[in-house]
Amino acid sequence: MKQVDFYFDVGSPAAYLAWTQLPRLAAETGAAVRHQPMLLGGVFQATGNQSPMNVPAKGHYMQADLERFARRYGVPFRHNPFFPINTLTLMRGATGVQLREPARLAAYVDAVFRAIWVEGRDMNDPAVVGQALAAAGFQPEVLLALTQQPEVKERLKTATQEAVARGVFGAPTFFVDGQMFWGQDRIDFVKEALL
Repeated sequence: MKQVDFYFDVGSPAAYLAWTQLPRLAAETGAAVRHQPMLLGGVFQATGNQSPMNVPAKGHYMQADLERFARRYGVPFRHNPFFPINTLTLMRGATGVQLREPARLAAYVDAVFRAIWVEGRDMNDPAVVGQALAAAGFQPEVLLALTQQPEVKERLKTATQEAVARGVFGAPTFFVDGQMFWGQDRIDFVKEALL
């Protein structure tokens, strides 16, 4: 069975759009998706890259382009008024869930993506994070404790370093048979590589 590695951070609107398309991609290709949580801030720091939103003209264009893709995909999307979101705790949460309850990773990531990129919530606020996770059936206090475990912290750090070593410089990034594809707008190329 073919597989695609999906490197992501919930703070990336492009990663959110890609996330919404992964079930269709897997269904159409029969491929397995390996979710690879990473810390985009750490990737940026290691590679000298930065968010396109930090370049005013590019950021303005990107907002319009993301809205175009959301319409094409038929998915809800709105730019988060609290952007940028510090995703360290959120991505530790994803890493911890993946380590302890891998079957619940998709539900966790979906809840966080939805809170940020559909509902426009301030996920910099721990109380808001707790509300979003509780609404998705998680126990916020348990997840918060999980994000503080040394094994979880180290795993996210290692995963981010491994992503950079593979050539990742932004999110989302896909790998199929060693080929790298960056950006949610490269999903058609990912599909071709999987067929």
